[in-house]
Amino acid sequence: MTFAWVAALVLAADWLSKLAVRHWMTPGESIAIWPGLFYLTYTRNTGAAFSLFQGGSGWLAAITVAIAAGIVVFALRQGRGRPWLQVALGMILGGALGNLVDRLARGWVVDFLDFRVWPVFNLADSSVVVGALLLAWQLLAGDEAARRRA
Repeated sequence: MTFAWVAALVLAADWLSKLAVRHWMTPGESIAIWPGLFYLTYTRNTGAAFSLFQGGSGWLAAITVAIAAGIVVFALRQGRGRPWLQVALGMILGGALGNLVDRLARGWVVDFLDFRVWPVFNLADSSVVVGALLLAWQLLAGDEAARRRA
């Protein structure tokens, strides 16, 4: 059940970071952390990644619930004895749930990490991306191990 602990950790970190942004910043406010490179910019995203599908919070929430259920089933069936696979799935699940909590509570997602060359994002988004890369690596590594055994 490593994936559940990782998901809980990601969810908590994401929730706390968004709580801090909502508490100490106003929408649209931007604070230079490393001028010219990194800013904290409070935005409200009613869409998906990269602000696509604006206003689609309802159906995005439904899709997220279905994906989360699939991740849990996959983790329980395929994750035994594969700790990095469980970490990857936990990161994806935690990130998905972090943004789902925002969508259900507010109808929008808090984004605040701003590198100015990329759309503003949050810890949940980062976790989903890193988890997906780790998942791809694990699935490819599993295929390679199976080919060597054959």
